[in-house]
Amino acid sequence: MLRYTAMRILAVDYGERRVGLALSDPMGFLASALKVIQRQSDKQVAAEIGDVVREYEVERIVLGNPITMSGEVGQKAQHVEKFRALLMNVVDIPVELFDERLTTVSAQRVLLEADVSRKRRKQVVDAVAATILLQHYLDAKSH
Repeated sequence: MLRYTAMRILAVDYGERRVGLALSDPMGFLASALKVIQRQSDKQVAAEIGDVVREYEVERIVLGNPITMSGEVGQKAQHVEKFRALLMNVVDIPVELFDERLTTVSAQRVLLEADVSRKRRKQVVDAVAATILLQHYLDAKSH
């Protein structure tokens, strides 16, 4: 009999105004949008993520790393690295950076193709981007 180890993974698509969250299923195969946090401060976002980690018994966080298309670490990526350090002081689980290039573009495309209204797209695009980020991560880890 095959045994699978349940391991929930949380993806975080960090933005200046909104932070999208996506959660894996317990088996670590599928990503689903969870919610969007309206960002007031990094401390507030880290605290809310800590609550999600405890509520869903998350064992790993994948934080989108906004490196440039040329692979360079820009100002946004530096800010994400600082946020990662803060988050690691709030949660006692690994927080891994993962390339998020084009996840928001992909999320916008998916929502446009689904004919989601402009107002609704703005509300959910970050959670959809986090879902795409997490699914890419899960797919990369399964190979």
